[in-house]
Amino acid sequence: MAPADRKTAGYIWGTGRRKTATARVRIRPGQGQFVINGRPLKEYFPTEVCRKAAISPLTFVKMENTFDVFVNVRGGGTTGQAEAIRLGVARALVEYDQNLEKGLREEGYLTRDPRKVERKKYGRPGARKRFQYSKR
Repeated sequence: MAPADRKTAGYIWGTGRRKTATARVRIRPGQGQFVINGRPLKEYFPTEVCRKAAISPLTFVKMENTFDVFVNVRGGGTTGQAEAIRLGVARALVEYDQNLEKGLREEGYLTRDPRKVERKKYGRPGARKRFQYSKR
């Protein structure tokens, strides 16, 4: 779907990724409803830290109750998913209003965290750890 099509469908889209989590975020003007995989925000994320991370771009631009946010997220754990949602929401806000980009970028909301789990190497129990050395 092209960006022009996304706005005519009534939603503004943004995609966020973190580690192995991918969040597809849709926002539209509304009363502040936040739904993740068909469940409310408070039900989906049990911890306050993850909830705050997910809505932080909206809080930063003072639009918490201006948009309804609908998210489909897969992969990763709760923290990775929350931060993927954060990036997706920030990207959708920039798509909605280009003037928000400068502030969101300065706060780090539009920066993708590139860190991933390093692969396990052969001859070792993990990525970097070595087997215990025995002199005798």
